[in-house]
Amino acid sequence: MTGLVRGITEADWPQVAALEAGAYADTPLTEGEAGLRSRASAGTSFVLELDGRIAGYVLALPYRRFHCPDLTRPERAVHQAANLHLHDLVVSAPLRRRGLGTRLVRHLTDAARARGFATMSLIAVAGKEPFWRANGYRPHPEARVPACYGGGAVYMSAQVAVARKAGR
Repeated sequence: MTGLVRGITEADWPQVAALEAGAYADTPLTEGEAGLRSRASAGTSFVLELDGRIAGYVLALPYRRFHCPDLTRPERAVHQAANLHLHDLVVSAPLRRRGLGTRLVRHLTDAARARGFATMSLIAVAGKEPFWRANGYRPHPEARVPACYGGGAVYMSAQVAVARKAGR
């Protein structure tokens, strides 16, 4: 299955918000468009477009390691950090389990590496820890996760491998 991974445009936000609402229906994790926009940094947030429609997205922003956004309010500060926090990744329900989520993770990791981030972090919710482990993330049970992420939420992180220069 092919598709185009690209930066989010203004016109994409209604579809991104609709995907988020569908993915987190019946949970307290839905943030709405304003919350999502506040956690999407240029150059580190992307959509996956298939046949002219948004099939998935990944949102990330610089954030201090072992900290995470408060889901109860939009982000107001721009953080300067060597850590890129993967805030949300959603693939449309009918397209899940086809490798699209992993494709988005790899694209984001490449972008993080190109921008010089040392680590990436996330909060695994709704039993998704195995997916994140398979993508190179390790849990940090000592990290405090706010209650707004739900029971069983786990802070995880991964090193961003530095690209080696030719001749080394």
